[in-house]
Amino acid sequence: MKIINESVKSWCSENNILITQQQIEQFEKYASLLQQWNEKMNLTAITDDEGIAVKHFIDSISLLKYYDVKGRVIDIGTGAGFPGVPLKIMRPDIELTLLDSLNKRLVFLDEVCRQIGISAELVHSRAEEGSRKPEYREKFDLAVSRAVANLPALCEYCLPYVKGGGAFISLKGPDAENEIEAAEKAFNILGGKVENSERFLLPDGSSRTLIYISKIRPTPEKYPRRGQKINKNPI
Repeated sequence: MKIINESVKSWCSENNILITQQQIEQFEKYASLLQQWNEKMNLTAITDDEGIAVKHFIDSISLLKYYDVKGRVIDIGTGAGFPGVPLKIMRPDIELTLLDSLNKRLVFLDEVCRQIGISAELVHSRAEEGSRKPEYREKFDLAVSRAVANLPALCEYCLPYVKGGGAFISLKGPDAENEIEAAEKAFNILGGKVENSERFLLPDGSSRTLIYISKIRPTPEKYPRRGQKINKNPI
């Protein structure tokens, strides 16, 4: 796990982000669990130490370089815990909810949280169903997602969770500007507004973009629609 230690610590140092030895050890334990569990279930295609450090951990905590992550945070379609768990490691003060449609991933994440010593609410639900529940609808300061869906669909999945004055941050690749253009109608209908986007390179040269969408109006009750409609007929 020396590579995890060196890569994450080096990135934090270069970007003036404080990281403790305890946090480094949490990342190392997380990486070890990810590799172990990945042998029995498909959690990630990235299994080498350097790949985990850069494409999962550093990619996730890159939000901290640009935005103040605080309050009640939900990671929608969290998968193996990205970006939510790395953010919680770095910012233990946030109140984290991890939502995913596959229960086996949440079983893995429950073990991760227990072993690395963090707390998170684990929710087994499809994204479009979870935001229909009163305890989750427009209750979060921040929604984050690294899901691969296109931005109009992601907005419909994620913005209903965000309360007024909160935000949704989408972690995207290099083609984000085209996605932002395609999602203008969705922002307007769902009560969101793009405040800015931050484009940067990961240490391996990969191009990434963070899209910050503020919640300026409540999402109309008719949204989100059923998942099939969201994907087949985006707003």
